[in-house]
Amino acid sequence: MWNRPRFDLKVRLTLLVAGISAACFAAISAYFLIAADRAAHARIDGIAAIVAKSLELQQGKVQWGTNPRSDFPNLDPVSAYVMTPGLCLGFRGASGDMLQRFCSGAPAPASPPPQLFTAFYRSLFDPGREATRPVIVRSAKLGETVVTVDPAVQTAEAWHEAGRLMIALAIALPLLCALVYAALARALRPTRMIGDGLERIAAGDLTTRLPPFDLAELSAIRDVFNHLAESLDLALAERNELTRKLIALQDEERRHLARELHDEFGQSLAAIRALAASTRQTAAQDCPDLLGECDGIARTATGMMETLRGALFRLRPPDVDELGLVASLEGLVSGWNGRSRGQPRFEIRFEGAFDSVPASVSANLYRIVQEALTNAAKHAGATKVSLHLTLADSEIALAIEDDGRPNDAAAKSGMGLLGMRERVAALRGRLSFESGPHGSALRAFIPLAAADRPALDHAA
Repeated sequence: MWNRPRFDLKVRLTLLVAGISAACFAAISAYFLIAADRAAHARIDGIAAIVAKSLELQQGKVQWGTNPRSDFPNLDPVSAYVMTPGLCLGFRGASGDMLQRFCSGAPAPASPPPQLFTAFYRSLFDPGREATRPVIVRSAKLGETVVTVDPAVQTAEAWHEAGRLMIALAIALPLLCALVYAALARALRPTRMIGDGLERIAAGDLTTRLPPFDLAELSAIRDVFNHLAESLDLALAERNELTRKLIALQDEERRHLARELHDEFGQSLAAIRALAASTRQTAAQDCPDLLGECDGIARTATGMMETLRGALFRLRPPDVDELGLVASLEGLVSGWNGRSRGQPRFEIRFEGAFDSVPASVSANLYRIVQEALTNAAKHAGATKVSLHLTLADSEIALAIEDDGRPNDAAAKSGMGLLGMRERVAALRGRLSFESGPHGSALRAFIPLAAADRPALDHAA
């Protein structure tokens, strides 16, 4: 996927509004500039028409003899009425020569237009363009009047008409952007709440709900968000309930297997030992050579009974309800230290009062610790395993650290990490596992509020 730059929504909308406003402002300024140019050319066209009509009257008087002086063309009478700063009047004869020309001075403007505006205006318009009108007497063209305006004066007038508007728009545009950004920031303030809610949902807090919003679009998002959170909460509750039932079924199967092993296999091993002892007595009298085999059978049966006793202990741990969580875990650690003969060394530490921990939490914590210690001792090859259990702020924190090597077998054997995760999830807790070259660490956090949910059956 392409990595496109991300813009803040407020900035993007503000830039969009600024672009549209700038386009509108540019259109308005262009309209005023075009209107000013048309007005200027209409004015000089009108002056050219007046001057041409005046010269036609002068020529008519000369021909009819009412004005015997032949001073045609004479622009003095009309110039007194039409002359403005920067205006030039002239008469061009039929031969193309300029016979007479009058120009009025152009005073320096108090606020001359910027050079950039001057260059821009002169590139789009022709401020020095001539306005001409023919002088016709008795169907004969005597010449034409020529009216021009100093380009600097016309540019200054255009700046006077449209420049102020452009300055006002240039000042108003940043103010408009600031107001739009502030309004959008206020209107989109709830999006931060939506983002925080999504982060809490992603962290597993499915009780998060969004409050009502003023904007209809955000209210629609809020409705979908709350519906999704409720659906996820319900789905997770159903999943946890199913997990609890599966774990309870698993524990029931373990108890059943433990009973079968104890009642059937244990009795068979006891019978084998008894037969071996009886056979040894008979062999001592009748066939001494069989004493070694009888002792071997007895030793094998005794070893198998010890192995069976350990398996029964793992399948059917001591009753946590009667002994308590602390005593049960201390017994579990002591058993591992006894069986490992000092290698690896197990340590356990408690912080807090665990007497009030619900039975369902205690049973599952025992199972989690049991599986974690088994993985560390048998599969990771750890030489030191430390267990730290803390109860504070209505939350139990479990930390198990070892110096073993990384090994996927720990996750695949027995209940493994998957089973531990299921037990922690069933109690609405969190579990993390980190493994590195210098050891691994398992951490679980279980809220005591999980005790309000149906308890899991555990081994008696």
